Amino acid sequence: MVKEEIFAIGIDVGGTTTKFGVVNSEGKILEQDRISSNEHEVVEDFIDDLYHKLIPMIERAGGVKNFIGIGIGAPNGNIYSGTIEYAPNLKWKGIIPIANLMEKKFNLKTKLTNDANAAALGEMMYGGCKNMKHFITITLGTGVGSGIVIDGKIVVGHDGFAGELGHTIIRPGGRLHKSTGMLGSLESYASATGVRETAIELLTQHPEKYSLLRNYSINELTSETVYACALQGDTIANDIFEFTGQILGESLANFIMFSSPSAIVLFGGLTKSGNLLLNPTRKYMEANLLPIFKNKVELIFSELKESDAAILGASALVWELNN
Repeated sequence: MVKEEIFAIGIDVGGTTTKFGVVNSEGKILEQDRISSNEHEVVEDFIDDLYHKLIPMIERAGGVKNFIGIGIGAPNGNIYSGTIEYAPNLKWKGIIPIANLMEKKFNLKTKLTNDANAAALGEMMYGGCKNMKHFITITLGTGVGSGIVIDGKIVVGHDGFAGELGHTIIRPGGRLHKSTGMLGSLESYASATGVRETAIELLTQHPEKYSLLRNYSINELTSETVYACALQGDTIANDIFEFTGQILGESLANFIMFSSPSAIVLFGGLTKSGNLLLNPTRKYMEANLLPIFKNKVELIFSELKESDAAILGASALVWELNN
């Protein structure tokens, strides 16, 4: 009698999109899909939508009996309590017992962690950090997430919320972060949202400068728009990436001097800009390091396909739960 293969579900709840997939024990995503994260006023409606998308996948993999559980990575996800707590980039406010609600809906064990921690776990188990015990992952998407690995373990702190590097203050008294009310946080500059804000600021501050970006309405200005114009040699668009890289590089220098990682892994939508972002980031990172830290830390893009790190990392929570 052939033993049936066992699967896990990995779910990555992002500020804009939730991606999910069926993952086998070897870390292969057999099937995946996505839904919006911000179209549902209450989390129960979000879970219902997720259920209707996932049930056909589960049935194609042999049914619930072939699944050991669900792993979720989410903003402000508390690994200890299974709750999303006061996530600034999600519509559902307060404390959301999402792991418990998912267990009741799917009748499967569910484990939750911070979305960036899930991505770090995916990198550690299946990506370019397999043999590293000290590294940091930085997610550059709608927001800026982070996962810190020291001595082969993800840092979660006493309450499950350690490692919120995106909310560290890099420009005291600087740009307003609309969701948190904080001034000058890394996320307000180095996220896709931050790139858009920088574009609006530079276009407003320099009305005399020609730019391809002026062909777009404010609503059409996005990090993708800035990237497209930068590729065409647009001066302001390239200045936006230089400024974003400066902010990010200075921040990474601080993080390096805190934990002395072997590598910093960047992933998320903003990494599609490639060297336009990587080169200034590396330049300002190295320029702001003490000599003892210089030229010791790899700055790399994730080797995993976009979104796969978070899905794989979330599913790895389940394998860990059952080991």
